[in-house]
Amino acid sequence: MSAAERVEVDANAFDLRPESGSANGAAVLCLHGLTGTPYEVRPVAEQLVARGVRARGPWMAGHEEGVEVLAKTPWQDWVEVARGELAALRVEHDRVFLVGMSMGGLVGLRLAQTEEVDAIVVIGTPLVLAPPIPQLLPLLRRFVSSRPKKDGSDIRDPAARARHPSLPMMPLAAVAEMIALQSVVIRDLAKVRAPILVTHGRLDRTARPRDAERILKEVGSSDKELFYLERSGHVATVDYDGPALARAAADFLGRR
Repeated sequence: MSAAERVEVDANAFDLRPESGSANGAAVLCLHGLTGTPYEVRPVAEQLVARGVRARGPWMAGHEEGVEVLAKTPWQDWVEVARGELAALRVEHDRVFLVGMSMGGLVGLRLAQTEEVDAIVVIGTPLVLAPPIPQLLPLLRRFVSSRPKKDGSDIRDPAARARHPSLPMMPLAAVAEMIALQSVVIRDLAKVRAPILVTHGRLDRTARPRDAERILKEVGSSDKELFYLERSGHVATVDYDGPALARAAADFLGRR
């Protein structure tokens, strides 16, 4: 990566509040993906803040401390940390929304199955990992604990990919935990009743776009929409279609 491509970005957790007088009483909890950071959901958060919505983007459990800690973190911890954040926002706000990227979308769906949520947006959310990953995972874990992310994140815009912060390795134990979470979420998809916007990059090589159609079909929500991002990969929030995605999410949640 050249010096010109080394752009400093803010990967930290955030709690963004609208300007004084513009707050509308709503809040959104923004959840990042596996080995990601709060940076990847910040563009959607900023669009919502501009429309009067408070936006919180915490670290998902096990991520801030690095690969070794993430490898020891069960999926239940991802959900419980997010559940606590949701409950805290619910105390202070009339309406609380969820936005989840990839694994964060799975956690968001799980919360929507068990908690009061006013609306949810899921982005690039994988219900089933593509073969041969699930089949080979038990064998691979006998020999290695993590795999390097050699090509960086699944983002089609090269400049966005070059500056994108994420953990350098994918712990295989964390992949196994995500597969376990997928099975729980799939089982209870019909329990999701909140309005939902399902979005997915058409060029996603990490989570299959057809999973978006399955989510839309199987959730119990009567108010549901599907939005494909034609030029984007997995982390569509920061890819070519990122601005369109942020506007679509803000429009959807703003109407609710």
